[in-house]
Amino acid sequence: MTTQPSDEPGTVVPTCYRHPGRETYVRCQRCERPICPDCMRDASVGFQCPECVAEGSRGMRQAQAVFGGKAVTTPRVTWALLIINLLAYAAELARTDLVLSTFAMNSGMVAYYGEWWRLVTGAFLHQPMTSGGLGLTHILFNMWALYALGPELERRLGAARFLTLYLLSALGGSVAIYLFGLSAVGASGAIYGLFGAMFVLGRKLGYDVRGVLWLIGINTVLTFVIPGISWQGHLGGLVTGTVVAAVLAFAPSRNRNAVQWGGCVAILVVLVALVLVLPPFAVNARLGLLG
Repeated sequence: MTTQPSDEPGTVVPTCYRHPGRETYVRCQRCERPICPDCMRDASVGFQCPECVAEGSRGMRQAQAVFGGKAVTTPRVTWALLIINLLAYAAELARTDLVLSTFAMNSGMVAYYGEWWRLVTGAFLHQPMTSGGLGLTHILFNMWALYALGPELERRLGAARFLTLYLLSALGGSVAIYLFGLSAVGASGAIYGLFGAMFVLGRKLGYDVRGVLWLIGINTVLTFVIPGISWQGHLGGLVTGTVVAAVLAFAPSRNRNAVQWGGCVAILVVLVALVLVLPPFAVNARLGLLG
């Protein structure tokens, strides 16, 4: 303990063990070292020093989300995805032709020119207001759905698992477009993956999922009724998100992390293999390359 002489002869004034220049008469309840106000940490009785608090925390089990991963209080991944989509839309409005021609999902450009990034970037673009048709409605619906479903799923799954679900669902929608469509933009594949995940997690937790089934059914019907909507992206994302959620929700408690992440890697490998092995059927049919 560092001490300094006081004004009265023969007495010493205790000083903070971390800040020797600060006088204090408060001691840590565990180690009894003097601590100044900046070093005081509230305890059940009195105060503790930072080292004792850290030592005590190491022996405590960290809170977890329902299906693994760290507990989430603020859904930062959801907010980050919302911001990325909105920034991409702003860039798209500023340079519509350049952004769409470079980053939109296009089966022919992926298959014959090796522009593989379109499988991911196309899921963060939306129809511009100048295109007519859905226009602004496209991004408004997708972002509303992400805002409504994202926080709940992120808290149930944990941040890393939720992000994996979102990205694999988006990729699944793009792979379906690659195989059976021509071109498309939008986060709808990822959003439909969240729909499927809500159903799977609700069943696992014993909730009434009839409302989710109605939501999926209505949106699936609209997919085929409203012209200009990529049914391939919607259904591809729905199937992929449902499978990913099933892996995350029904993984056994023993070795759960290994099963969950191993299953997600296997799904990613399957999606990549589909693109590498199978031809884009719709593009080839358009070009007259199918027998």
